[in-house]
Amino acid sequence: MGKNVAHSLSEASPDQRLAMAKQYSHEGVVAGAKAAVFAGVLTAIPTIGSARKFPWARANLNYTAQALIISTVAGAAYFIVADKTILKSARRNSFHQDEEEMQNLGA
Repeated sequence: MGKNVAHSLSEASPDQRLAMAKQYSHEGVVAGAKAAVFAGVLTAIPTIGSARKFPWARANLNYTAQALIISTVAGAAYFIVADKTILKSARRNSFHQDEEEMQNLGA
């Protein structure tokens, strides 16, 4: 989606706006899923490694605790990145819409 779509947002029908919202949501889901996988792997390596190596972790972090740590970090990464991606798209469209309105007022 380029500048033409952002500039024509004010003229878009409700169906077109819904389609754009779905596309931006999909972009957020994809970005969030990538971040969740990345964060999960980066968390799993030290969590599982420390549960095998250090006596305190071996005694206190069973498999459920390890899975909870990893899934919490992955879930947080998903929601944070998805939310930021969707908000970035909304902000970008808002700025384009404001610029278009200012040009229409000034012309």
